[in-house]
Amino acid sequence: MAITLRSRREIELIRKAGVVVADVLLKLQEVAEPGVTTGWLDSMASQITTEAGATALFKGVRSPYAPAPFPSAICASINEQVVHGIPSETAVLKNGDILSIDFGAKLDGYCGDAAVTVAIGEITEDKRRLIDATKHLLDIAIARAKPGVKWSQIAAEMQGYAESAGFSVVKDFVGHGIGKKMHEEPKVPNFVSDELLRCDIILTEGMILAVEPMVNAGTSDVRTLKNGWVVVTKDGKCSAHFEHTIAIVKNGCEVLTVK
Repeated sequence: MAITLRSRREIELIRKAGVVVADVLLKLQEVAEPGVTTGWLDSMASQITTEAGATALFKGVRSPYAPAPFPSAICASINEQVVHGIPSETAVLKNGDILSIDFGAKLDGYCGDAAVTVAIGEITEDKRRLIDATKHLLDIAIARAKPGVKWSQIAAEMQGYAESAGFSVVKDFVGHGIGKKMHEEPKVPNFVSDELLRCDIILTEGMILAVEPMVNAGTSDVRTLKNGWVVVTKDGKCSAHFEHTIAIVKNGCEVLTVK
């Protein structure tokens, strides 16, 4: 399937959705602390989204592997949960946890998507290193992305950084194109594979990508819980997740999910 290239007008519309995403994530980072439930964070995200006139992208999404649609506005993944953590009033954040918050919004027909991992209270040095390394992978992508560059070059640098730091890149879940739909072509891996080398992505002006490295402290292997949504590390070690929606422009890229 062809990759859709967006006009400057469309990029600005995606940016408007991205600002809603940024507002939600900034607020949740402010209030995420020991004693707070992820269910409360989800309620706050829903309220901010509604007040902005936007809709939450994740709520109601169906999966062939899950018996029920995703029930919440945010994904709230704690410690060994890699992605798709389901918020709950019984999931109380504790000092020393790390929390990955993934959120997407649609406004005026266009989508934005971003994620961040935050420390809850005081965390160990190992967890801090994991968070910092994962964020650095996203920074690498933003610094290198520009027209004419092969995505495999960027993915190789991202994977190399993670592995040189003693971590592993999750391979079962990758980034994606985004625009009028949450998931569009192409798939955007954070590692190099034979498939990527065969069908490399040549970055082109107007391309919109949701780049989202997920990095595990131990093995890259993951498994999905019986609810069909929550993905956890197989070895029970922590995972971190960062994401931005970016637009490839003439001289580089613009991050659309910031204020």
